[in-house]
Amino acid sequence: MKYCVHNETETEAVAQTFGKTLKKGDIVALYGTLGAGKTSFCRALIQSLTGNKNEVPSPTFTLLQTYETKNFLVYHFDFYRLKSPDEAYEIGIEDAFYEGVSLIEWPEKLGNLLPVNHKSIHIKILNDSSREIIIE
Repeated sequence: MKYCVHNETETEAVAQTFGKTLKKGDIVALYGTLGAGKTSFCRALIQSLTGNKNEVPSPTFTLLQTYETKNFLVYHFDFYRLKSPDEAYEIGIEDAFYEGVSLIEWPEKLGNLLPVNHKSIHIKILNDSSREIIIE
C-alpha cells in the first residue's frame, strides 16, 4: 500500500488503519531519515491500539517503551543509538518478538537479527509537510 499524506492528521489516519491489522507476534520495521515521521506514525498507532491519547515519547534515549493493549503488549524500539546488534538482546528483543507487537525504528541497526517475516513501513519526506508512506 502506498499513501501520500500532507499533514499529521492524515499520517494518524494511515497509522490507525494499519494498527487494526496487527496481532501478537507482528514485527513492524519503520524506515526513514531523521525527521521523516517514524515516531509520529508510531505515536498515532500506539494511541489507537491503547485507546489512550496519553503522551507517547520517543524511545531514542531509553531504546524501548512498552504499552499495554487489551490483546498484547506493544514494544516500541528506537535503535538509532544502538552500537551493535547484540545490544538488542540486552533489552529483551527476543521476548518482544514472541510476546507482543514490536515497532522498530532504525531496524537496519539490527542487521541479521531482524526476522525475515517482518512488515516494513518506509516513510519518505516529500516536502516540509508531505510524506510518502509505503507499507509492505
